[in-house]
Amino acid sequence: MSDRQPDPTHRFSDRVENYVLYRPAYPAGVIDVLARETGLTPQSEIADIGSGTGISSELFLRNGNTVFGVEPNTEMREPAERLLAAYPRFHSVPARAEATTLRNASVDYVTAGQAFHWFDPQLARTEFARILRPDGWAVLLWNARRLDSTPFLRDYDAMLERYGTDYRQVRHQHLDAARLRALFGGERDSAFQHRTLYNEQRFDFEGLRGRLLSSSYTPTVSHPGYLPMLRELRRIFDEYAEDGSVTIQYDTDIYFGHIV
Repeated sequence: MSDRQPDPTHRFSDRVENYVLYRPAYPAGVIDVLARETGLTPQSEIADIGSGTGISSELFLRNGNTVFGVEPNTEMREPAERLLAAYPRFHSVPARAEATTLRNASVDYVTAGQAFHWFDPQLARTEFARILRPDGWAVLLWNARRLDSTPFLRDYDAMLERYGTDYRQVRHQHLDAARLRALFGGERDSAFQHRTLYNEQRFDFEGLRGRLLSSSYTPTVSHPGYLPMLRELRRIFDEYAEDGSVTIQYDTDIYFGHIV
């Protein structure tokens, strides 16, 4: 039997509907940060790597940017093509982070929203350096769910610890400075900069259920932990809901720098 790990580009193939409906968008303040700190303008051309269903691509399309959405997973890419069809500056590219198929020195920014932890950092670094124009920027975005800022979020995280199939292994908090340096280069954290914005989602129970099931580390319907997990979710919602909803709080992390 092979000991190879499953291809991460297929982790979300059976979760696309919930991903489209319930994953958080990025706050508009991301554009303000990048305009102020990196000189982003509506004329900047973007390669959005691991663009998935188009959440991060749409952030830049609304700013007027041309965006090349690079996504290897057909089940994720096709909804993005439908949802972003109204943006003539969106170009869907069926390719991987490590081999984007884009031309040399063709974009001003390489971005990755909620995706960099799935890349091979060394191969991605080489590819990003190839497609970036001189003085181009690499930008990594995450909506990092707060784990313990409210009693609801503490119980929600405890539920994931109990029922998540590989929750500890894949949650983005395990992205460390060494992995970031592998992309940006340099021996110190000064190779990149970091800014944080607040973000949140409010959900009724069905929305919270969809948000839970959009995560790659939660059991699917055939798993023995699926129904117990949903019963626990119901208990948590009933305990903490106010006016029929609960709030998931996030820190939107923005890492940016030149690849040196």
